[in-house]
Amino acid sequence: MAGRRSAGLLLFRSAGSGHEVLLGHMGGPLWARRDAAAWSVPKGEYVPPEEPQDAARREFEEELGLPAPDGRWVPLGETRQAGGKIVTVWAVRAGLDPAAVVPGTFRMEWPRGSGVTRSFPEIDRVAWFPPEQARERLVAGQRVFLERLADAVDHSGPG
Repeated sequence: MAGRRSAGLLLFRSAGSGHEVLLGHMGGPLWARRDAAAWSVPKGEYVPPEEPQDAARREFEEELGLPAPDGRWVPLGETRQAGGKIVTVWAVRAGLDPAAVVPGTFRMEWPRGSGVTRSFPEIDRVAWFPPEQARERLVAGQRVFLERLADAVDHSGPG
């Protein structure tokens, strides 16, 4: 059986002499009190034959409640996270007001073993961060995308 796959969009914008990235804090009770390594690139799972770029667009809209922005998609490649999931990410230069986000929801039993199913936001908050702050907050398996984005931005020039 093929491993699980996920695809997402990492938005970035110019800020001062550098750039900032848009991250989402993972929703639900398991992440509620965590900040470090509790943020993610807006992404989600897909199953081929769905194309990863189509999944990234769909998941962005499902998680943030906003259409994926127009712009050039810069491929940041893929990485295998600790749990074995393969994550593919593109970067897009775009602005987005975090206040405009209307997160999608998921359902889970909470508290565990209670028999009570509750609804939680997939992402409970969204914010822009400079790369050094994003690195602390981003789940470890996705930090490589910050490095790849920095290389891509450095080589594409200003704009």
